[in-house]
Amino acid sequence: MNRRLRAVPSHDRRLIGAALVLLCGVAAADTVYVTLEKDDAIAVIDGATGIRTRTARIGKRPRGIALAKDGKNLYVAASDSDAIQVIDAGTLNVTGTLPAGKDPETFAMDPDDRFLYVSNEDDGRVTVIDIAARKAVKEIPVGIEPEGIAVSPDGRWVVSTSETTNMAHWIDRAKLEVVDNTLVDPRPRAATFTADSRQLWVSSEIAGTVTVIDTETRQPLKTISFKIAGVTPEKVQPVGIRIDPARRYAYVALGPANRVAVVDAQKLEVKDYLLVGQRVWNLEFSPDFGRLYTTNGLSNDVSIIDLASHKVTKSVAVGSHPWGVAVRP
Repeated sequence: MNRRLRAVPSHDRRLIGAALVLLCGVAAADTVYVTLEKDDAIAVIDGATGIRTRTARIGKRPRGIALAKDGKNLYVAASDSDAIQVIDAGTLNVTGTLPAGKDPETFAMDPDDRFLYVSNEDDGRVTVIDIAARKAVKEIPVGIEPEGIAVSPDGRWVVSTSETTNMAHWIDRAKLEVVDNTLVDPRPRAATFTADSRQLWVSSEIAGTVTVIDTETRQPLKTISFKIAGVTPEKVQPVGIRIDPARRYAYVALGPANRVAVVDAQKLEVKDYLLVGQRVWNLEFSPDFGRLYTTNGLSNDVSIIDLASHKVTKSVAVGSHPWGVAVRP
């Protein structure tokens, strides 16, 4: 690596790399992992070519998925197996399980890969798992039907959203206790922090909105609504959210509306809607932030979006009911 480039912070190097990819017109390589809820399997896509390369059977009803920082292991919430499975990212072999309580669906990882925080919808709790010890170390009571969960990049907060209580619950990561609550619109689903940890974005499925919350005050800054020509309001059901590191754009999966909303993350205004597959559920960036991958649960495919042009470039058939997505360089 060039000495001058080596001196640039790693985050900035990724952005520089993304710019070079766009200028040169060469797609950066990455591997995309997709959980298939009805197939009890995981599919693998070559991100640069958009070709599905492999499918492997794993636990029952896999949904949430995350990649370890070193890229060696995948963690998958096998909901009907009542466990978080540890999967070798290269071989796709299941190498272990983490106790996750009843019916785990979504979870978030610590910035340092020490703990997993798991939403247990039936029990109204967040289970904290020590990854190295492979054991649960605490259960934190939250609201009714916890769903979304996020850890702030600065490591200060864990936030759980409860679908029936309609709140974002702020868990002090050091104390592992709920210290504040923020009321949001009905049926909150996903929660995502901005890279600078200054904002939390929460999607509300029934209300058809996203609430942007100031992290310091834990108070809403703005509620973003979505209106799509030719689509009835009840089909606009925001779920997954991703925000680029520079907080230039946010991308919101709108469920049965079959669209991804492109939001100006500075002005907090919707700029565009991108047509993807049916019932878009979750989404994830490529490591160079040049592409966005969406899981489309009813059309059984993944849409690949080029982020320089904000155009869908390909749909990849993956299997029955794709749900979660993780990407490895």
